[in-house]
Amino acid sequence: MFLEIEELQINLGEFYLQNISFSLEKGDYLSIIGPTGSGKTILLESIIGFWSPDKGKIIINGEDLTQELPERRRIGIVYQDYALLPHFTVFKNIAYGLKKIQKQGIDEKVMAMAASLHIDHLLHRKPDTLSGGEQQRVALARALIVEPRLLLMDEPFSALDLQTRHEARQLLKQAIQDRGTTVIHITHDLEDTWALANKVAVIKDGHLIQFGSLEEVFHRPASQFIATFVGVNILNGEIIRCTDGKSNINVNGFELSSCDQACVGSNVKVAIRPENIIVFKDPPASDATQNVLKTTLVQIVNQGNTLMLHLKSWETIIKVLVTHNALGIHRLRKGDVVYALIRQSDIRIIPVQLQNM
Repeated sequence: MFLEIEELQINLGEFYLQNISFSLEKGDYLSIIGPTGSGKTILLESIIGFWSPDKGKIIINGEDLTQELPERRRIGIVYQDYALLPHFTVFKNIAYGLKKIQKQGIDEKVMAMAASLHIDHLLHRKPDTLSGGEQQRVALARALIVEPRLLLMDEPFSALDLQTRHEARQLLKQAIQDRGTTVIHITHDLEDTWALANKVAVIKDGHLIQFGSLEEVFHRPASQFIATFVGVNILNGEIIRCTDGKSNINVNGFELSSCDQACVGSNVKVAIRPENIIVFKDPPASDATQNVLKTTLVQIVNQGNTLMLHLKSWETIIKVLVTHNALGIHRLRKGDVVYALIRQSDIRIIPVQLQNM
């Protein structure tokens, strides 16, 4: 195991962490999500050594770094404001940390790093003459050039416009893949998580409430809070039947079948991701592994590149994510009767004991 966080606990009054534990393999990309003030930045700053934990361990490659000085941990960090040195050129900003660990070959290494992030034409410029996206790439180059064992990032794309953010994600993804860098990235933009991460941690009130693969957290959230936070439909239901390894759920008058197991008679929450629902104008062909619901399209919400359809079945609203093209192909209009197809494997039953997490 490359990184091990063991029972990390720290109390700074308003912000705290309570028994945080997780581990990463070399090359993992962890996205940390959660509400504002939940302790995400404190976690990053504890890992890099800015705060000393009250309890727990931080181990990299088998080495306990819990009490080690920040400068000896070989961990890089990129903040939201980038923290570039305003009186230095781009070249000197990138080279700043490198000069502390090597004396030869600095120019060549800076040029190569700058070229990989498409900022080699900016090396003579000062930070205040750069765009937000250019500053972000300079900060990333400065962090990566010292070959950190671990790269930490705290909302690095939040100040960028949509197009620049998309370009920055692609450059970052390529840069870390080329170097096999292990990354921990705090974000409030779930697009960052979808585009970059293979692991996800959800933090709430200083507690780690779910850690797992991108698939596990986004498609099979462990609680109602997490499901809502990551944009999943949450429906109230009751288990009415369990046969052949499947559960049938009564959801306010209509029935859904799930591959998850639960006790007959129990009240449950059902989680379904909006993009896992397919909408048809006419009844679709289906099989025993799929649910088909007859619904009414009651609202169409434009979200820029996508649309969110609100479908009503009985008294329940189900949200479905579609493209503009899909809406046009099916000629869907508000008030239409439409059919929603959902695979049993995409319907997640949240255990009762987890619903209030």
